[in-house]
Amino acid sequence: MTTAPTLLPQALLEAPLRKDSGAPPMQRQLHHRIKETILDGRLAPGSRLPGSRALAEALSISRNTVTAAYDLLAAEGYVEPDRQGTRVATLSRPPPRTERNPSPAPATALRLRHIQPSAPRSDASTTLRPGVPALSHFPLAAWRRAVDRAIRRGGPSALGYGDPLGEPVLRAAIARHLGVARGVRCEPAQVIITEGAQEALTLCVRLLTNPGDTAWVEDPGYRGAKAAMHAGDLHIAPMRIDADGLVVAESDWKSRPPHSPPRLIYSTPSHQYPTGAVLTVARRLELIAQARRHGAWIIEDDYDSEFRHAGESIGAMQGLVAQAPVLYVGTFSKTMFPSLRLGFLVLPAALLAALQTPLEEMLRGGHRYEQLALAEFIESGQFSRHLGRMRRLYRDRQQALREAMARHMQVPHTIEGGHCGLHLTVRLPAQYPDRKIAEAARRYGISPYPLSGFALQPGPEDNGLVLGYGNTSAELFEPLVRRLSQLARAAEIA
Repeated sequence: MTTAPTLLPQALLEAPLRKDSGAPPMQRQLHHRIKETILDGRLAPGSRLPGSRALAEALSISRNTVTAAYDLLAAEGYVEPDRQGTRVATLSRPPPRTERNPSPAPATALRLRHIQPSAPRSDASTTLRPGVPALSHFPLAAWRRAVDRAIRRGGPSALGYGDPLGEPVLRAAIARHLGVARGVRCEPAQVIITEGAQEALTLCVRLLTNPGDTAWVEDPGYRGAKAAMHAGDLHIAPMRIDADGLVVAESDWKSRPPHSPPRLIYSTPSHQYPTGAVLTVARRLELIAQARRHGAWIIEDDYDSEFRHAGESIGAMQGLVAQAPVLYVGTFSKTMFPSLRLGFLVLPAALLAALQTPLEEMLRGGHRYEQLALAEFIESGQFSRHLGRMRRLYRDRQQALREAMARHMQVPHTIEGGHCGLHLTVRLPAQYPDRKIAEAARRYGISPYPLSGFALQPGPEDNGLVLGYGNTSAELFEPLVRRLSQLARAAEIA
């Protein structure tokens, strides 16, 4: 019978433990040292560790420290005590990683490899960044009072799990607001509270599709929707946009092996993102009729239509006809503030019974005080007053940005974006590459998004800049546009 070795590697015995004031506890140091020696293979399975007294003397530490380290290693399964002492357990180890033997990418990473950010997330500047509201104009004192009242009224019970579909008072408040402001037809039971619009989009994919199903997305369009479709392993068909919104031909509905007609159709009909086009009523009605005929569901993302700067607000497609096959998605990131992380999904009544149980199992509820505060904020009229102030502010800022572009943008361009929302889209000739301009602008603390970054299949017509004016003061527009004009001229391809 072969006797197992009785000593740890010599290097481990000779290396003293750190004893300075900033060092980790002795027990933690010893535990880590032995664990790493086992994991990297220097201690073979079956090797016997020295006795606690001997190791304590060799390292000039307390025997209790060694015993505690051994006990933790045994609890974790690295070693096994027996009558003769403590031995190294038999562990399965993966082969060592080398440049020639990389771990294969997981299936999810392969499926998501096409997702690229439209701008670096590390860029902290919000100057001219699309989608950022005027944070300094938010009525923080009124919101703080609403939160304080929610905490008092909710009490400790609101610290627990709530209704997984959302606080009933908030769902009722949203249903009432949407009926008046957006023409949405829904009951409170149809409103599902989510962590922003992105979770609502993800739920639509998870609840209504199978991998391999076809999804139509606007192109150029919102990248978050495309990410949700990619995550669901759907076949994504980019659908072009013109001045009247989403372009769908009769032939698009015909089956094209190996892909069938769409299961999901993503649309921003009231203010297309990022071009600003409005889907005409004729196209809306045709899209609804064809979706019904082919068993498709339309996702209507109404992300910033509360901010209409000219004329009456354009109604939601969801309320255009009764029982429309439309899932209506909204968010408070633009109307309130992004870090609130509250959005909602309005389910068609026909889906509610079938999806309620899955939703209750998939969701857990949360942000209960914030939900209660938001319900009061809406019902008290604070929300409507805030929207009114912001509409006036954003209308003035958009007009100021248009005037600055007219005076100082010294390269050929056309402005799109309609009279709604928080951004304008500036189309540029192809010889002024948008990504190069946007990258140069970030070095000056300016954060426009390149239009080509929103397209799955970008063409020469998808070259331009998406400029956000929500969180940028109007007095800055002239110097900012002059700088962008200089950068565009510098980036010109001869």
